[in-house]
Amino acid sequence: MNKDIRWRQRFANLEKAYRLLEQARGIVHPSPAERGGLIQFFETVFELSWKTLKDYLEAQGLTAGTPREAIKHAFQIDLIDDGQQWMKMLEDRHLTAHTYDEATSLKVEKLVKETYFPLFQALYGVLKSKM
Repeated sequence: MNKDIRWRQRFANLEKAYRLLEQARGIVHPSPAERGGLIQFFETVFELSWKTLKDYLEAQGLTAGTPREAIKHAFQIDLIDDGQQWMKMLEDRHLTAHTYDEATSLKVEKLVKETYFPLFQALYGVLKSKM
């Protein structure tokens, strides 16, 4: 399969998940179930983001087999601006996938709304401009 086509297909899936996260982010006082949905959308958007980056990088002749490598290369070629926050997001993504408690979910909700969504938003804009 043409590598340029692969990242574009992955981006289409990312765009759908990004829109769902955007909607969930707009809920001011989410119920526990809505917060769980927001966190699930965050996890999905993160996974699709790094995999889209991986596919885009491969189309550019670079190799990134892990989320950490994809973030590093994306930062190096200016696809993302804040590599440190993306690495922190990777850590929090692992935390949400393996741990559940009220304090963690409240912390991640705040991070998603205030810090991580803007990072996704910036990436979305960069990738959309490359379509």
